[in-house]
Amino acid sequence: MQRLILAGEAMGLLMAQSEGPLSTVRGYDLAVAGAEYNVAVGVARLGHDVSYMTKLGRDPFGERICAGLKENGIGQELLSWSERRRTGFMLKSRVTKGDPHIFYYRAGSAASTLAAADVGKISFAEYTHLHVTGILPALGDGPREATEAMMDAARRAGLHISFDPNLRPQLWESKEKMVKVLNSLASKADLVLPGIAEGKILVGSDDPKEIHAFYRKQGAKRCITKCGSAGAFWSDGVHEGMEKGVTVRKVVDTVGAGDGFAAGVLTALMEGLPLPKAVQRGNLIGALQVMHRGDNEGLPTRAQLRAFMEQEGIV
Repeated sequence: MQRLILAGEAMGLLMAQSEGPLSTVRGYDLAVAGAEYNVAVGVARLGHDVSYMTKLGRDPFGERICAGLKENGIGQELLSWSERRRTGFMLKSRVTKGDPHIFYYRAGSAASTLAAADVGKISFAEYTHLHVTGILPALGDGPREATEAMMDAARRAGLHISFDPNLRPQLWESKEKMVKVLNSLASKADLVLPGIAEGKILVGSDDPKEIHAFYRKQGAKRCITKCGSAGAFWSDGVHEGMEKGVTVRKVVDTVGAGDGFAAGVLTALMEGLPLPKAVQRGNLIGALQVMHRGDNEGLPTRAQLRAFMEQEGIV
């Protein structure tokens, strides 16, 4: 059985009920956010076995996140609780055009205390895939060491490792350190999933072929570069190609598109589909996600994905 493990910081998400500056909004809806959490939700909704490692505070946000894991059938065996630290949360504005404004309350959160010692509790032989993003290592020395320990242990155990840079410059002390750490982590992965804007920062180029050449030289076997509405470019060192994007009738919320893309790619690969088909699924789920409000509300079940594929004329 194919089984995925992820680690990251899940946060409470307060979504503005009306448009305008966050300082003027009078009402919010409560949900759950976090890149790795979103990917876990997407993978679980498509019927795959997935576990999520995080640390939560014993507070209402932590309880809501725990409930979200249960609701989506995500394994909680790697969930731990902090009696002293709080769960991070964020505010997100409501917009009709462009990206929403986001404000974080995550400094000193429970998840920021994740460390290499937590990784020692994981039996990697029980899993086949590990997915990592560049967000967890941005939270501090402990989370960065935990990320490195997970990737090294997964490599020794023979897991397939995927890495999404998912840049959060505001969490790093400098751009130089961010680039150095994330490219070092990418060198430990089998599959790297940058966006073209991330490639410009991490590699110095927004040309997918140059981005792929860089990460292939670093050691990645495969690379997929997200090119926005145009789709995504893929290569495996032998073959390469461009899978066109899916036309989105109305963009409701841009957050979570990349996480939906990752969930689509990973589940397809776990099912043994070829890389072009995996990228196609990633494009489909990314498109579905941006047509829904919230960070993961648009991530489909198997039936919903099948219906969308039929609607798009994709077999």
